[in-house]
Amino acid sequence: MCFVSIKEKRQTAIHSIGLVVISMFCFAVVDALGKAVALRYPPNEVTFFRMLFGIVPALAVYLRSGSVLARLRSMDVRGQTVRALTLLGASGLFFAGLPYVPLSEAVAIVYSEALFVIVLAPVLLKERLSATNAIAALVGFVGVLLVVRPDSSQASWIGPLFLVSSAVFGALSMIQIRRIRKSDDSGTTVLFFTCLGTLITGVTLVVAWRTPSATDLAVMALLGVFATAGQLLFTVAVRQAAAATLAPYTYTSIIWATLFGYIVWGETLGMFALIGVVLIVASSIAVAVREQPPEGPAF
Repeated sequence: MCFVSIKEKRQTAIHSIGLVVISMFCFAVVDALGKAVALRYPPNEVTFFRMLFGIVPALAVYLRSGSVLARLRSMDVRGQTVRALTLLGASGLFFAGLPYVPLSEAVAIVYSEALFVIVLAPVLLKERLSATNAIAALVGFVGVLLVVRPDSSQASWIGPLFLVSSAVFGALSMIQIRRIRKSDDSGTTVLFFTCLGTLITGVTLVVAWRTPSATDLAVMALLGVFATAGQLLFTVAVRQAAAATLAPYTYTSIIWATLFGYIVWGETLGMFALIGVVLIVASSIAVAVREQPPEGPAF
């Protein structure tokens, strides 16, 4: 019996790792599609279509997850709203920064959100900051500086500033997810975020809008579908396996982003940027195997 149990656990772990790798590929596709349209459309419009086209798959999962009325009555509206607003800010800022930074570097910077959680959690959650986590955060932030390495020109700061801000908002979202009532399942959380995000970004279209071509509209539709698929696959994976098992594989999206960036835009990583990416990933994994797993990229 023990042998069978160990075998089943190993199979479950392998299955979860496979789901994570596929979900990270989905997120990398979202990054690439987002960069393609972010070069031509305002970030609020890209975010709007990412939300809009994600409603149907999110709704389908929500309706299959149990009693609708009971979950609506018990939903933590305030907690879900704060979480949705912070994650929406992270998503919008990510798309705003994409046109200015190579894709792989943009993804690496945003993944530093786990490091910002270390800094913010003692203040917002009253958690103790361990020496190990403090050192990991310091190493990770050195990596961010090596990736960003802006010069004195204002233009060099725009993209990194948006992306670092996106990481901060992503960290706030990760912290807020711990505050939401346990009765709210992942289907409720994803659907609430998608619907509220669609409503808010839809209002902003009166400020910044460019009518998309049929091709670009199809690209943004794919963006929404891949983003929702990635979130759902990631959610299933983290329910089946431990954080320490899955954490290293969540950063495979940086590998995919590097490949997409090179193939589509001819982007390459310099030596300093490569060292920075390694430091960010290593420090984030060190934190992830000690703490709870991330909830997945904001985009």
